[in-house]
Amino acid sequence: MDRKKLLLMTAALMVAIVTALAARSLFSGSTMAQAEAAPQLAQGPKVLVAGRELPVGTILTADAVSFQPWPKEMLRDAYLLDSGSDMAKLLGTVVRLPVPAGQPVTRGALVQPGDRGFLAAALGPGMRAVTIAVSARTGVGGFVFPGDHVDLMLTQTIGGGGPESRSLSATETFLANLRVLATDQSTETESAGGKTVARAVNTVTLEVTSRMAEKIEVAGSMGTLSLALRSIADNAEDLDRAVASGAVKLPENASREEEARLLARAMAMPVERGGSFVTGADVSRFQRRGMPPTSIPVAPVYVAPPPAGGAGFSARSRGPIVNVTRGKQSVAVAVDGS
Repeated sequence: MDRKKLLLMTAALMVAIVTALAARSLFSGSTMAQAEAAPQLAQGPKVLVAGRELPVGTILTADAVSFQPWPKEMLRDAYLLDSGSDMAKLLGTVVRLPVPAGQPVTRGALVQPGDRGFLAAALGPGMRAVTIAVSARTGVGGFVFPGDHVDLMLTQTIGGGGPESRSLSATETFLANLRVLATDQSTETESAGGKTVARAVNTVTLEVTSRMAEKIEVAGSMGTLSLALRSIADNAEDLDRAVASGAVKLPENASREEEARLLARAMAMPVERGGSFVTGADVSRFQRRGMPPTSIPVAPVYVAPPPAGGAGFSARSRGPIVNVTRGKQSVAVAVDGS
């Protein structure tokens, strides 16, 4: 190997060594900068941050928000600080302005129970609030609280057509998975000594669609409305069946956060259900199973008045009158179908 090639190889080797050392120093400096910046972020005050996307109408729960450190230079007066906020009072409030995931929750974005516009903010887009009257028996003994999901049943008695015809007793579930917005005039759960207090209520306000609201009004005039409290596990099973059947479709390129948001919305949607019913025969052998017969009204019989000078006409004849002419003589004949 000649001297010129040796010098070139030596110079290339030295350049490679210098480049490697410079890169190592650069990465080491970046790591140190990050290590120094982390304590500065941790030393900042803690603000209330959304753990996931909070659309309008979301009821704040413990798994939806948390207090996290926030840089001092990025603080705003509207932010909720850990030092001056009570998490117990924040839970149960409703989001009236959308909050993206990872962003601070401002004071103006929340509505407290009892404030003006709280119920309207709690309603989902396109939903309505309707109130029904309940008792201790039809209202699950007072164990229904705001935020629960219930099914709505109608119990009615259908009378027969005759005096000796037995009536039909039936109960059917015609609406399912309805969210309870309020009981009586309260949107909060009453507690004493850290325990939830169950009390009988007179009215329950439900979140439904406009068509469901119309059905509830009609059902209230037909019979007695009763609530059936749903298990949380029922919503998950119904959602699995809906996803498997294709009723709920998820985007192919959706992120985990977007899928979770779509699934949570699908689980909270009310269902207009028909077909689930029980008749009196399912309880007692002495009750009817099918609809009782109804009396069919008989249509009145038209009796045509006798024509002037019509021979051979009887007032008891039925049907239309036909004039039969034989030569110069005409006779009115009643057509009675014989």
